[in-house]
Amino acid sequence: MKEFPPVAGEGADAGTGTAKPRVAVILPCYNEAGAIVKTVEDFRRALPDADIYVFDNNSTDGSRDLAAGAGAIVRRVSQQGKGHVVRRMFADVDADIYIMADGDATYEAAAAPRMVAAMLEDNLDMVVGCRRDEVEAAYRRGHRFGNWALTSLLKQLFGRSFSDILSGYRVFSRRFVKSFPVLSAGFEIETEISVHALELAMPVAEVMTSYGARPEGSVSKLSTYRDGWRILKTIMTLYRIERPVLFFGIIAAFLTALALGLAAPLIVTYMKTGLVPRFPTAILVTGLMILATLSIMCGLILDTVVRGRREVRRLAYLTFRAPSDFARRD
Repeated sequence: MKEFPPVAGEGADAGTGTAKPRVAVILPCYNEAGAIVKTVEDFRRALPDADIYVFDNNSTDGSRDLAAGAGAIVRRVSQQGKGHVVRRMFADVDADIYIMADGDATYEAAAAPRMVAAMLEDNLDMVVGCRRDEVEAAYRRGHRFGNWALTSLLKQLFGRSFSDILSGYRVFSRRFVKSFPVLSAGFEIETEISVHALELAMPVAEVMTSYGARPEGSVSKLSTYRDGWRILKTIMTLYRIERPVLFFGIIAAFLTALALGLAAPLIVTYMKTGLVPRFPTAILVTGLMILATLSIMCGLILDTVVRGRREVRRLAYLTFRAPSDFARRD
């Protein structure tokens, strides 16, 4: 890891006088009795000085006790869903650097120091662990295709994206965590995190990491179709919220094109005869044009609101220190 100059006071290592960032490993957990101990132990070996938190989400298989026995700091989250867990983790844990992974022992814990070093070296706010599956069973074909499709869609809608927007293995700076308003409830949280970083133009990077199969007895909680649909809805909702001019502009363009298509025969008839024989169609065309005008006006008004909200989020983000400035306490 990159060496930093010695500092006095809190955060300094007693033996060397060199400042060390406070690192927290945060692990959401739901019925992971077959994997949670291995996950905690792997991260303990990779990051011996880090605090390891396990946020249990109503497990019924003893995961909470197993995690505590492995030396993790265990917290309980009663609201079901990964988004609710992440909201609690970001709110309750205080650290300089946050490493989020799943409690299923599929992510490469040994890559964590490399990801932390990349963050400190370039003062990044997020490092995404892009998954490279080691065995076919680790990353099902349906999940692989869905990830590719959703990542491509995000790039088309927002102009840029990540290689793996659904990866749950990420390293965050303090200013990312404490300025991120978590709104999602389930597995769509990774998409919300990615869009938040893109919208605020945060410095981010990706690191290739291994992705292994779950240990025997551990079962995936992800439903390919149900959760894929929820993620797709989240992308479209975020597009409507963050790009209102384009979103409502598309609707306005569709309504205008439909109105012009219906109006063309009426205009031709009027030019030939001076009459408008189909009043219902004429009224429909008028209504469609009114709706198109209202749609584009909504987009313009909401764009002003979104710009203001983005400025507020940016200012909240700037109130916290940069990742490499961990010697200063907020």
